Formats: sequence, C-alpha cells, structure tokens
Amino acid sequence: MRVVVALGGNALLKRAEPLTIENQRRNVERAAAAIARLVAAGHQAIVTHGNGPQVGLMALQDEAYDRSLASPLDVLGAESEGMIGYLIEQELANALGGDGKAAAILTRIEVDPADPAFRKPSKPIGPVYGKEAAAELTARRGWMMMPDGAHFRRAVASPRPRRILEIAAIRLLIEHGVTVICAGGGGIPVIRQGDGSHRGVEAVIDKDHASGLLARETGAQALLMLTDVDGVYLDWGTPEQKLLRRTIPAQLQRHSFAAGSMAPKIEAALDFVKAGGAVAGIGRLEDALDILEGRAGTAIAAL
Repeated sequence: MRVVVALGGNALLKRAEPLTIENQRRNVERAAAAIARLVAAGHQAIVTHGNGPQVGLMALQDEAYDRSLASPLDVLGAESEGMIGYLIEQELANALGGDGKAAAILTRIEVDPADPAFRKPSKPIGPVYGKEAAAELTARRGWMMMPDGAHFRRAVASPRPRRILEIAAIRLLIEHGVTVICAGGGGIPVIRQGDGSHRGVEAVIDKDHASGLLARETGAQALLMLTDVDGVYLDWGTPEQKLLRRTIPAQLQRHSFAAGSMAPKIEAALDFVKAGGAVAGIGRLEDALDILEGRAGTAIAAL
C-alpha cells in the first residue's frame, strides 16, 4: 500500500523540549524507525513533516541579527524544509539499510493569490512583542499583529494548497523505489503570475492540508498523520472523553475539534477519504504500522 506519512511538529520535537539539533536528530531517528517498519511490512512510504518550531527559531535569529536583513517566509520555509529534510533523509537511509533509498525535495506549493486567507491573516508565527513594539512593527513593516495572551505575535496568511509544482519529480522518484521526503512544513508557498512564472509569498500553508493534497496527487491509498497523542477523542479534556477507533466522515462531521491542533487533521482526513482514499489514520508516531493495520489510533474510512 502507498502511504503518505505526515510527521507532526510534536512527533519531531516533544513538548517543551529544547530545539537543539541533537534533540531533533534523536526524535527523527525514532520517526525513521517507525517508517522503516512500514516499509519492512511491504508498504511504500512518502514522508512529509511540520516545521513550526524551526521557522519560529529562524525568524527569531533573523530579528536578533539585523531586522533589515530578515528573510521572507517563503525563504524561511525553504531553509527549514531543507534542514529537517536532511535529518529525515539521513536517518531514514540508515534505518532502511542495504539498498534503501531516500531523497528530500524542496517543494513549492501553489496557492491562490485571491484566497480569503490573505485578507485575514490568522496564523501566529515568530516571537512575542509588547504593545508598543507590535504597533511599531505594524507601522514600519506593515505586519498584521494578533493577541497572544498579554503580548502580540505576527499574524500571517494560511491559504489552502492548490498545486504541487514538483509533483512530476516526486512521482518519478516514487516509481523508482525512492522513499521521498517532500512538502515539508506545508511546502514553500508560491503564487502564479500573469506571465506564468511563480514567486514566493508571505504565508504559511497548513501542513495537514498539504499532506492530504500530496496523498491525493501521488495516488496514495492511505494518509497517516502522526503526532504525540494516541488518536482522536470526542469531548477531549472532560471526564466523558472517548477515543474514536474507527469512524466515518458523517460521524466526524457532527463534532467540533480544536482549531489549532486536531481540526486541520480531521479536515484533511475527510477531504482525502471523500476523494477516494481508502483510509486516513491519526495517532502516535510509534504506532504508525499499528494505525495502518487497525490496531491503534483512529482510522477514518468511507465505510
């Protein structure tokens, strides 16, 4: 079975864990071992990943060095995708052993310049600022700011992904038995210009929606979204919370989920299954194979 494996940020970096390369390498090694078990069981994996903490750190470093030289978001996305892609590529090649082949691809994803998200930035990124600093940045840079507790953070657009520009190269590698790492962090956001060329934009694409698009565009039968929780819960955080083991779209659509965490995964899973995917699974990184085979996590299927 062809499977898109989406590694969430909390799967690659545990909550409150320092963002050191050694911590990331150790967690990527765990992820590579889980993916290698899928491959050993006869499945073909395509890997994607989050990049939120890494992009946040890079933005902080840019600001601390020289704000006038700070990189735009599409460049920061490319930098983080290359860094994380390298770590996954190396550890996955080690875990696969022998003739195991893995390759990371910087992936541009086209978004619609008319997407309503550009008119209403809603994704908080980067450091926190006081009220005066936030106002100064709004005036000097034209940044949109949004409250974050008693402080403010920069708010950026999060448009829906439309087209993966490197999809032909990704498909070619897959057909030749390469485990591809791509579309990391939701991909590098670009828009198509009037002359047919592309340019990067200040945006952050949701990684779960990008993973669903990747799964559909590569003909995957399954989409696994791996994180640090063991599945989808109804009434999460209450005494009545209940783990869903297997469900269908109609059942999920009767419930609401946290906008910043589980909701994008649910939406991506529903889109994938409704488009003909066999199953979308959500659960812990270590349970990847068990989720796919129905022994752990939450499985969403048409029937």
